[in-house]
Amino acid sequence: MEGALDAHLFHEGTFFRSYEFLGAHPFKNSVRFVVWAPNARLVYVTGDFNGWQSDTLPMRRISDSGLWEICVKTVKEYDNYKYRICTQDGRILYKADPYAFHAEERPNTASKYYDIQNYPWKDQEWINRNNTASYDKPMAIYEVNLLSWKKNSDQSTLSYRQLAKELVAYVKKMGYTHIELMPVMEHPFDGSWGYQTTGYYAPTSRYGTPKDFMYFVEQCHRNEIGVILDWAPVHFCRDDHGLRMFDGTACYESSDPEKANNDQWGTNNFDFSKPEVQSFLISNALYWHDYYHIDGIRIDAVAYMLYLNFSGKEIKNEYGGYENLEAVEFIKKLNKTVFQHYPHTLMMAEESTAWPLVTGPVHEGGLGFNYKWNMGWMHDSLKYIQEDPIHRAYHHDQMTFSMVYAYSEHFVLPISHDEVVHG
Repeated sequence: MEGALDAHLFHEGTFFRSYEFLGAHPFKNSVRFVVWAPNARLVYVTGDFNGWQSDTLPMRRISDSGLWEICVKTVKEYDNYKYRICTQDGRILYKADPYAFHAEERPNTASKYYDIQNYPWKDQEWINRNNTASYDKPMAIYEVNLLSWKKNSDQSTLSYRQLAKELVAYVKKMGYTHIELMPVMEHPFDGSWGYQTTGYYAPTSRYGTPKDFMYFVEQCHRNEIGVILDWAPVHFCRDDHGLRMFDGTACYESSDPEKANNDQWGTNNFDFSKPEVQSFLISNALYWHDYYHIDGIRIDAVAYMLYLNFSGKEIKNEYGGYENLEAVEFIKKLNKTVFQHYPHTLMMAEESTAWPLVTGPVHEGGLGFNYKWNMGWMHDSLKYIQEDPIHRAYHHDQMTFSMVYAYSEHFVLPISHDEVVHG
């Protein structure tokens, strides 16, 4: 049966280009929709192309997998759509497409059909020139939240194409080598800064279309500026149209509420033991490289992934320890896979504990990142600066202590968004 091999690889946790199959794609003079809803009783697709009728486009299950599919001939680019999922207990859920490439602008929540193929990239010179290891050249990274960096005179948001002109010119003038974007993946709440995601494959529509974002990255590269994306694979928001209880049951999260619920942020944690979650997230990391030519990823809140008790819960693994063994294996698999395809990319961990070998190679027992944020240096140096100048002579250790461990990892020295906001 067509799609059976893709379904097998997805369920195996080894389908690292799953975005080429799941989601909405051109297929034989129609658009093919594929969604993972393993415990759904019935699944329909509904949208602009059928007048949002609830039950005229039933999807069929692909063999005995948890995937559902349908081909629709009347779909046009930018058509809005959702999946109408009938749960085993009789509820009706309307869900955005987890693999959608485009989405409605908040507060609306539908996915949009969008063909991201065939962008005429003009950054090949940058790609060729940066096909070398990063350790032998300096980096100065400008971290930015696109929503708050600058406004138009009428207080409206700058578009990707405006940012491609104004932000790129500013960063180049200031001498930075890279721009690090706080998450641009689609998210419903501005106040989350993008770290509570609903659309992992969709650049937020706040600033334009996916190809507008491609243009932004291209202009960065043509001005010799690399692009790093913040990425939050630890958790996702609980909004009704998102990943939470996707088919009425725990799909992307654990079925154990203690493990699933992230009470500190009001979100749900990914269950890294599930092969389908591994396919979803590892594919996502590769997707941003494949389609948007990004130069690296900064992985948010790695400590929350590594430790079951980092948020204060008394959760232990099968051996009685607090390490999240499934997350550790996922991180290693993620880094190993990304570097196999993009050996010179940046994989940066925001990791705030003393976990050893964060930047050590996987084959030597490390997690496989090539950089780690030095959170200790950041806190110590800021604490030193907060001292009254007359007292700083008694606190020089805050400026020198990081040298004790400076060569234990490949460190980036950050002053991050958290410190800018919270001090």
